[in-house]
Amino acid sequence: MADTEILDAPTSTRPAEPDFSGWSCPLPLRDHPRVVMGHGGGGAMSAELVANLFVPAFGGPALAGLGDCAVLELGGARLAFSTDTYVVRPLFFPGGSIGDLAVNGTVNDLAMSGARPAYLSCGFVLEEGVEMAVVDRVARALGAAARAAGVEVATGDTKVVESGHGDGIYLNTAGIGLVPAGVDIRPQRAVPGDVVIVSGEIGLHGVAIMSVREGLEFGVEIESDCAALGGLVEAMLAATPDLHVLRDPTRGGLAAALNEIAAAAGVGVVVNERSVPIPPQVANACAVLGLDPMYVANEGKLVAFVPRQEADAVLAAMRAHPLGARATVIGECVADHPGMVVARTAFGATRVVDLPVGEQLPRIC
Repeated sequence: MADTEILDAPTSTRPAEPDFSGWSCPLPLRDHPRVVMGHGGGGAMSAELVANLFVPAFGGPALAGLGDCAVLELGGARLAFSTDTYVVRPLFFPGGSIGDLAVNGTVNDLAMSGARPAYLSCGFVLEEGVEMAVVDRVARALGAAARAAGVEVATGDTKVVESGHGDGIYLNTAGIGLVPAGVDIRPQRAVPGDVVIVSGEIGLHGVAIMSVREGLEFGVEIESDCAALGGLVEAMLAATPDLHVLRDPTRGGLAAALNEIAAAAGVGVVVNERSVPIPPQVANACAVLGLDPMYVANEGKLVAFVPRQEADAVLAAMRAHPLGARATVIGECVADHPGMVVARTAFGATRVVDLPVGEQLPRIC
């Protein structure tokens, strides 16, 4: 049904609208009676949508942490449980595909709780008319990524929608894993004095997607960093089980991840801007496109908040692993300006690194 038909319908047949009276944010959602792309961007609009619409509808203590992964007690075991949906466009890009993303994204969400990922479910939503060869290619990529990550696709589902009502293929994956005894990794554990470490160069995934989507050339091919981080996390836990926080900075990039952690723990974060590892090709592309690399998505990086006395051991363990070879200390956790992230610039000044409102690059995962 077209939008005009809904607007012209009799009052009695119009769908009920949500009550926005108690909502507030820098860009009030009461100004958006319909969903806009920013609601899916992982920034302030996404957070407001979840907190004010979904949480009241669902309720329950297990949802209260609002993390990318829930840690649940079941039958005497601590299980990590996560789900994610992938709508990336295009389906194939330098360094990966929607199939790789569907595995690695969910595996990484589990790993950020310290869990050892074990099993995945997989749901395919196929658009009528998509070529079987494309579906086969995506399925094979997904299977290969699962084997490489050490997880098994244990169950799944397939749906088909009419032509024009999808974008070729959408995927959903959910995953479970076991959290080892003595491991407690969550955003609320960040404390002043923690050292902030990023596992490598940022911004590669988002710029890789944009370059192929828009046909842009930057003099060198930029590949996504899409990778499963379970092995890297195991190496870090072997150095110390007392990792405070892990987060993979996907939608909203490093800036969103740091802001979410600062808000959850009620601490401040100070980042040394010159220490943030930004590869030249990403810096150049962002300069051309008017983007800030701190807000560009990653799919194979993590940020860690580590007790200061453990930082050297963790950093050495990360650098000994292929996915952490470029790991770098970028800042620290402080008691000042709780809930706020600030960056020290090359000129000695400081700037606030806000939570993004929407997203710079839609449909990147």
